Amino acid sequence: MDEESIEQLVEQTRTFYEVSLEYLSSPEILFQLGIIVVAVVPAWLLSGFVEKKLEGQARRIHGMPGLLRVIVAFLRRLEWLFIAAFLGIAYVATRVAGWPESNNLIYGAMYLSAAWLLISAVSRISRRKSFAKLFAVIAWVYVAISLLGVTDEIRAIFESATIPVVEISMWQAFTSLIAVGILLWLSLKLGNFLDSRLQTVEDLTPSLRVLFGKITRISLLVFAVLIGMQVLNLNLTALTVLSGAVGVGIGFGLQKVVSNFISGIIILMDQSIKPGDTITLGDTFGWIRELRARFVSVVTRDGREYLIPNEDFITTQVVNWSFSDQFVRLDVPFGVSYDSDPHEVIRLAKEAAAAVERVASHYKPPVCWMTEFGDSSINFLLRFWINDPQHGLTNVRGAVMLALWDSFKENGINIPFPHREVIMRTPVTVQQGTGEDVAQDGVPPRAG
Repeated sequence: MDEESIEQLVEQTRTFYEVSLEYLSSPEILFQLGIIVVAVVPAWLLSGFVEKKLEGQARRIHGMPGLLRVIVAFLRRLEWLFIAAFLGIAYVATRVAGWPESNNLIYGAMYLSAAWLLISAVSRISRRKSFAKLFAVIAWVYVAISLLGVTDEIRAIFESATIPVVEISMWQAFTSLIAVGILLWLSLKLGNFLDSRLQTVEDLTPSLRVLFGKITRISLLVFAVLIGMQVLNLNLTALTVLSGAVGVGIGFGLQKVVSNFISGIIILMDQSIKPGDTITLGDTFGWIRELRARFVSVVTRDGREYLIPNEDFITTQVVNWSFSDQFVRLDVPFGVSYDSDPHEVIRLAKEAAAAVERVASHYKPPVCWMTEFGDSSINFLLRFWINDPQHGLTNVRGAVMLALWDSFKENGINIPFPHREVIMRTPVTVQQGTGEDVAQDGVPPRAG
């Protein structure tokens, strides 16, 4: 850098300093700066007091984590809300008083405070970091454009550019897409809120709760899309080719998706399955956790969660263990020795089964029948009922068999096991040899 460039830089710095000093020395600017300082101090003090009072009340909200997250996000930024409010009062007061003539500094501080409150709160509420960053960038760009006063020029540039297919301007498309996005977000949040409220209505069956919840959410989404199309002012005749292509895509590529969706509606309407039912579908045994638009969530006893398409519940055989009620009958076969008294065995078996905690002896008492005279045992069949099949079947069978074992051991009843007798058709001579004996092939025989 040469000497002339350095002198120009020094001169520009001196000029900027003199202009800034003159600007800050103006009584109107000093008055506005004083108002800003006066607004900030009580806002910080008041926000600390109010936040402690309101946060305790907000923490009492249960069952609505989304609403609690929004409230807490704004409570943590109450100082900016009070700053914007106090500056707004000061802005209106100075406009009414007519002095200072230009109160742009108060307006800018108020605008930035409100923008920071909204942007920081929304960024904190959103769980998606990419969306939060995109929203923050767009919002700050808009704030900067508004403060610089060039919104009309930028709007004119966007309005002059049009999209030829739908014949709308870039400005209309941009603002409409933002409006549609907000409408879709609000419809999803409102749909989820109404769905959660419907799930608490005890007068409706579980299937009807899910059905009404899905209808509500779909209706809100369709309503938001229709409003968005109205806002966009789309020429629907220009979308004829696009709608035809979408129809062909649905007919071929999305056939399974549509089939699963319709199957889900049918399942909810005929109430063949509902959340909480215990089912068997093929090799999968578990209980239904949730019904979705495309699949059914089935949780097995080993903790695995199977997402089974709705179509499978329509086209294949499904065993619903709790379609009419929750009671399920289980059988345990066993045998005892011929030395045992069958009447005593039946009595002990029924008492042992009734003593197991999960056996629903209040619904139907356990029964035991002698089924056959076996080769080495008298065979019986013990039957009992349970009302919680989602908690497993093998474990309750094992508990009943263990109770049978304890009862039989205590009462001297034996459970026989098969004996085998080997009869040799030709005489067998057993000789005891020594380690020095050697067979003819040179290999010493095995000891013993």
